Amino acid sequence: MDTKEISGEIVRVENVRKIYHDNGVPVDALRGINLTVSPGDFSVIAGPSGSGKTTLLNIVGTLDKPTEGKVFLDGEDVSSKSRRELADIRLRKIGFVFQAYNLNPVLSALENVEFTMMLRGIDAGERKRRGLVLLEELGIGELANKRPNEMSGGQQQRVAIARAISNDPRLVLADEPTANLDSETAVKLLELMEKLNHQDGITFVFSSHDPQVIERAHRLLILRDGQIVNDKVNK
Repeated sequence: MDTKEISGEIVRVENVRKIYHDNGVPVDALRGINLTVSPGDFSVIAGPSGSGKTTLLNIVGTLDKPTEGKVFLDGEDVSSKSRRELADIRLRKIGFVFQAYNLNPVLSALENVEFTMMLRGIDAGERKRRGLVLLEELGIGELANKRPNEMSGGQQQRVAIARAISNDPRLVLADEPTANLDSETAVKLLELMEKLNHQDGITFVFSSHDPQVIERAHRLLILRDGQIVNDKVNK
């Protein structure tokens, strides 16, 4: 995997507001968020449940659209793109690691990793070669032919990471990636993500309230009631 060029700006969020309706009552999930993410960042969005962490991550990842404001990816305004255009942007530029792993239960580890490459139209032989390399790099090469129900939670999460980075994304978004893992497995997973960040220059943005994740953040953003109340760089 080629090291990413550490320059420019991957994400810019400008005055983003998100309003949901709960039985007809408007609920402000995000209230005027401004945020930039630079290449090589290893950032955590922290805050209590209901603070807007997942909503912000989904908007940055173009899985959801803001009610007001704009989102830029690599300098391109994606706020008004069509669903098809957003799907293409996600496929080319963003990797996702979900709390529930979201692996296809009928596919093997290798097939799960190959899936997004298949959507990109990558040749079958190259998909398999790249998928096997990633699984080996993540320490689970021996699980290539295993299905998710034959793996532990930590192993499934590693497959999810391999899938997330298989298309060489500019940005990886991880929503509570350690939530379903025991403490030891969570530490190993975070060490792995840090290695990918340092070694390959992959930019990570997490949402989490796990102290282990927060401690390892190079940049910590505290979200409360839909607003960023603190933004600091950890040494």
